[in-house]
Amino acid sequence: MTRTELGMPAFPRAAAEGVADPVLRANLRHATHTIRDKRARATAELADWERLRQAGRALKDATLLRLDEHLLRLEAAVTAAGGTVHWAADADEANRIVTRLVLATGEREVVKVKSMATQEIGLNEALEAAGIAAYETDLAELIVQLGEDRPSHILVPAIHRNRAEIREVFRTRMGRWGRPAPDGLGDDPRELAEAARLHLREKFLRAKVGVSGANFMVAETGTLVVLESEGNGRMCLTLPETLISVVGIEKVVPTFRDLEVFLQLLPRSSTAERMNPYTTMWTGTTDGDGPTAFHLVLLDNGRTDTLADATGRQALRCIRCSACLNVCPVYERAGGHAYGSVYPGPIGAILSPQLRGTTSAVDASLPFASTLCGACYEVCPVAIDIPEVLLHLRERVVLGGTVTRDGVRTRIRPARGHAAERAAMRAARLLLDRPDALHAAERLLARARRLRPRRLPGPGRAWTDTRELPVPPAEPFRGWWQRTRGPAGGPEPTTAPPPAPAPEPTEEPRPTTKPEAGP
Repeated sequence: MTRTELGMPAFPRAAAEGVADPVLRANLRHATHTIRDKRARATAELADWERLRQAGRALKDATLLRLDEHLLRLEAAVTAAGGTVHWAADADEANRIVTRLVLATGEREVVKVKSMATQEIGLNEALEAAGIAAYETDLAELIVQLGEDRPSHILVPAIHRNRAEIREVFRTRMGRWGRPAPDGLGDDPRELAEAARLHLREKFLRAKVGVSGANFMVAETGTLVVLESEGNGRMCLTLPETLISVVGIEKVVPTFRDLEVFLQLLPRSSTAERMNPYTTMWTGTTDGDGPTAFHLVLLDNGRTDTLADATGRQALRCIRCSACLNVCPVYERAGGHAYGSVYPGPIGAILSPQLRGTTSAVDASLPFASTLCGACYEVCPVAIDIPEVLLHLRERVVLGGTVTRDGVRTRIRPARGHAAERAAMRAARLLLDRPDALHAAERLLARARRLRPRRLPGPGRAWTDTRELPVPPAEPFRGWWQRTRGPAGGPEPTTAPPPAPAPEPTEEPRPTTKPEAGP
């Protein structure tokens, strides 16, 4: 399954470390506010932005309903164009496939670009165990790798670092991986970028094997698409003799024309650009132009299980723009490392527990890493209702229930640590089902308002560590209504339940497992 950092604590404990770090919070606040303000201006330029957003949602949903068909069509197109397709059910299988392909070339180093899926499966560690060095070429990924750090943002993995910290990483670590940083390196962004460019250029010219991900795969033509802003992707995708792309199965789109929508949505939502500086597309292999061997590894790794969940499957619409991270008040204060996954922020809080399950402490805590303010849904370019999925996953964690794991329907037990919550909910149900008991409790609470404690005992202590306990009203609302409006003022207020909406017809997605699929 998807890798979890060893010993990673549950989100509340990990987040506490980030909240207590003033430098981290300052770095995150400056970066996220800058990116989201630019994004707001870029999206406001399009009068039909909301229609584009709904088009992206509809295209993704329609594709997921026929995912098996589109993947088989993609495989046929890639094969016809001279590529080879491999199917990986999980991270271990994907790592074995890629390691075997690299070793078959006789090379012992690879250059990488757009490697979020490879981080998900822990490919760098698997290659290192086989004696193969993997070099990240995205600037932010390079900073993370040189600093022996972990990514903390989908778009800007080194967002938690400031310029002075990056300069120190380059000055002290760059020489261990290749060309050292220039003497007297300063913290001006242009100097740092030039140092990275010189360091990476020799790797681009020497590498015989490239490893990539992809933003989109076109089933109609077998074309893969990478969007990036630095030009390193063009180097990785064209200079090596062998190209291996590891891509999640949900990245497929049916036709080339569908890219029209996503190539407008993604740049404006991620980097706040009208169009991407570098958009690279390739279809199989071509004699005398680019790599002579192309391998596509289609990665499941929990995605088919996620697809089986009618509510949770909308997370598979994600196009990795990171807009939800930049508006999330929790992410801004806690940072990305607290999520214990390559996918941080709101999208990580709903994607990681579905890909990995909720058996670990960190995955069971992620659905609660949100205020449910809804800002993430408002900016999502494919309209993923993240708050809805968060509530859905919270129910799964607290109550357990039936889920799909490894293609099999199974029943999971409630997670530990929620017994008090379940007891409180049962007590509330008993009280609310008995109006006389509820009225008595309200009157008792009003009379005991002067005895209000400053902090709650037991599990409630954490809540009152950072909040004041509200003062109970001097009189319950029902008593106030009777006293001020009573019989002369009309009947007691009642709340009628709204009519239930008519159920929408749904079509269940088909399984994505390829018959007799194998590497």
